[in-house]
Amino acid sequence: MEAFWISLAVIFVAELGDKSQLMAMTFATRFKPWPVLAGITIATAIVHLASVAMGGLLGDFLPTTAITIIAGIAFLGFAVWTLRGDELTDEESEKANRTTRSAIIAVGVAFFLAELGDKTMLATITLATQHGWLGTWIGSTVGMVAADALAIVVGRMLGKHLPEKVIRYGAAAAFAVFGIILLVEPLVV
Repeated sequence: MEAFWISLAVIFVAELGDKSQLMAMTFATRFKPWPVLAGITIATAIVHLASVAMGGLLGDFLPTTAITIIAGIAFLGFAVWTLRGDELTDEESEKANRTTRSAIIAVGVAFFLAELGDKTMLATITLATQHGWLGTWIGSTVGMVAADALAIVVGRMLGKHLPEKVIRYGAAAAFAVFGIILLVEPLVV
């Protein structure tokens, strides 16, 4: 359960202000919310399953202290990445706007491709090096889907008037705190 809750919280925070949330809002303006959420869930479950598999393999081959230090540095990197911000390119936005095929397939494929190499995928790999794969997989998937569901609801209610800067700073601060805790942990033990 610890892996589930940690992964849920970390990935939820990582997803705040991410381009995936922008994609979710864009798709929600074109399609009904449930098919959008279904496509996001399917794509996320597949990407995060691959992520925990990679993280599990890395965790088996690297010493625990090295993993903790690498994870701390990675989370500090995620903080900087979050501060930098994430925006949809014109091409990504155009694809989301012109898709007329099945909403679940369109959203699923778009999210699958967008998440490959994204910070949430890398964060899931990092978490899986330290925690059980099943809890990490389910927690990271639920965390991302919850954050994107929030984006769909807020996007439908408020349009584009989101306090993006506040969300970005809060998510970056959370990543920095996680990173510092992970870097200090080997020194305390």
